[in-house]
Amino acid sequence: MTTADPTRAPALRPGPAEPGGTGAENADDTLDLELPPEVRALFDEDVTADDRAGGPAPLDDLLDGVADWGPVGTPAGTFQLVPVRPERDLPVITRWMNDPAVAEFWDLAGRPEVAERHLRAQLDGDGRSMPCVGVLDGVPMSYWEVYRADLDPIARHYPARPYDTGLHLLIGPVADRARGVGGALLRAVADLALEQRPRCTRVVAEPDLRNTPSVAAFLAAGFRFSAEIELPGKRAALLIRDRALRHVL
Repeated sequence: MTTADPTRAPALRPGPAEPGGTGAENADDTLDLELPPEVRALFDEDVTADDRAGGPAPLDDLLDGVADWGPVGTPAGTFQLVPVRPERDLPVITRWMNDPAVAEFWDLAGRPEVAERHLRAQLDGDGRSMPCVGVLDGVPMSYWEVYRADLDPIARHYPARPYDTGLHLLIGPVADRARGVGGALLRAVADLALEQRPRCTRVVAEPDLRNTPSVAAFLAAGFRFSAEIELPGKRAALLIRDRALRHVL
């Protein structure tokens, strides 16, 4: 999420710590976090069960096939997450990252190589974080990261549950900011994640507390404020959308 859009949750990654720009050298990298033995044990149990049932092994896709989640209707239009292909999407993502309002919280401004390294780290990883372009009524207009919060460094800073799903978001075009689009898309994607990931009971976000438009967008999307947490490079709002409460909030 970013000031550029009220929807970017700070990411713990090699360069910036999501919304709230931080030095890369001090930030935890999601892709460096090893799966704990107890988590692998859970996966092993699931793999065995799936093998007996003829289903896919969870380790094949830690996010349950984001590419196949399909389009969803929102008050802003028909929306779909499309996994990033650098050869196609790098120019527009680079342009968005160089917007000063976005750069303040993502720290990925500069030449295309800067954003490309960030994208490749996820695409070449083990699948716990998926970078996507958000397409609204056929037009690319946002950048998303759908990630396994329980396998991310943020899990060291809050009482994570197995299969917690995290979201980061920035909205590119200025015309789509500050008019409710971010909140509408966040609600739709969070609910889509809960529908497509049956073992996930919560969607979480951790925007920089200074990024008030981002925090407001998550709250408008039905996330509840859980706590303030100290993360590398920023103090964040821990925001949660619960499966049990999604029809109420």
